[in-house]
Amino acid sequence: MKTFSAKATEVTRKWWVIDAKDQVLGQVAVRAANLLRGKAKTILTPHVDTGDFVVVINAEKVRLTGKKEDQKSYMSFSGYVGGHKSENARARRVRHPELLVERAVRGMIPHNRLGRAVYRKLKVYRGDSHPHTAQQPQAVKFI
Repeated sequence: MKTFSAKATEVTRKWWVIDAKDQVLGQVAVRAANLLRGKAKTILTPHVDTGDFVVVINAEKVRLTGKKEDQKSYMSFSGYVGGHKSENARARRVRHPELLVERAVRGMIPHNRLGRAVYRKLKVYRGDSHPHTAQQPQAVKFI
């Protein structure tokens, strides 16, 4: 019996669309990360990008549980003196709501070259329209 190893050039990629309206941020991120990695595919090979493209719409309507809206903080540091910036989830939702979903998904994929390649297949939009209708994405159902 031979071990199967997928090749990146032979992977057929599908397009999925996730509607984040009134969905918990973590559940949306888990679903997106699993689709991006290709975890449900039978040809899953851990060191090869076998995942699909994922489009997340309605990012501004994603739900945070508990007191995370006010207590969860996002920090960035430019590397310069005084370059520390911090904001909570409510301020980030007002300024750039796509970053909420993008950061949650980024934390769930590998932090290496493979993860960067996987992350490029994630497309997040704040409204309910997206420019990827030509790819005919299928809707993801939440149970």
